[in-house]
Amino acid sequence: MRRVAMGVMLIVAGQTVVARANGETPVPDVDSINSGRAIYEQHCASCHGANAEGAPNWQERDALGELPAPPHNAEGHTWRHSDAALYEMVSKGWRDPFNKSKRMTMPAFSDALTPEQIRAVISYLRTLWTPEQRQFQSDETRDHPAPSRMP
Repeated sequence: MRRVAMGVMLIVAGQTVVARANGETPVPDVDSINSGRAIYEQHCASCHGANAEGAPNWQERDALGELPAPPHNAEGHTWRHSDAALYEMVSKGWRDPFNKSKRMTMPAFSDALTPEQIRAVISYLRTLWTPEQRQFQSDETRDHPAPSRMP
């Protein structure tokens, strides 16, 4: 556990230096990231994978004509969405418009998670992306922030 915490602190420190050098908003503090990881593990990992790797065969439709849960790491596409879009997907749920069924692809978490917890999960997910992906997502978020300041 100590190694994990030290690893996260080194990642955050490195990302903060790079972010400041590039004129980006610095990465949130370690407590926010650790909180987001714990919330992710409790509420998200069962579908999106313990390491945010997504469900097996996430790019292939299942028997219902639905795509399984995608990865949230650098291999996925989560980084292409603004904070506002990610916040809305987590809080209100999501139905993939290309799925053949009408059911929600991802359930809403607004009753289970506070706004601060949702923002913490988004902050944690950022640590899984490349610097280029974080920059792209930061640019997307500039005009489409989450409903209140990100931690």
